[in-house]
Amino acid sequence: MTSHVSGARPHTAARGTEASGFVGGWTMFAAVMMIFGGLMAIFAGIAAIAQDDVFVRTPSYIFRFNLTGWGWIHLLLGIVILVAGFALLQGAMWARITGVALAGMGMFANFLWLPYAPFWALTLIAIDAFIIWALCTPRRSEA
Repeated sequence: MTSHVSGARPHTAARGTEASGFVGGWTMFAAVMMIFGGLMAIFAGIAAIAQDDVFVRTPSYIFRFNLTGWGWIHLLLGIVILVAGFALLQGAMWARITGVALAGMGMFANFLWLPYAPFWALTLIAIDAFIIWALCTPRRSEA
């Protein structure tokens, strides 16, 4: 049993940081949402590349690409978001910074994707908005 002078506690790590290298709080939430959103974008991309019948055909849409073009956009963006989400889970600062930019690009891509898969696009826009909010919320140790 150790005794401490005047009831002082031994020095511990600041709240919000962990010795294991993993993150906590809103950053953890953003990382999990980035991984989930990246996977959903990958699935949407694969389905669009395969010319699946799930998507609505919109012949007079101003931002019209063929379905395969949209599929490649979502597939590549989903892979990058997924990788950044795993890096954010490990606590990489570059992933925190680029996570906001990637979520913004994901919101933009899904906004343009609205006529093809409205429910899916709105769900991913909401997820990207939560990612941006969680990454821009100051951590407890910074406040």
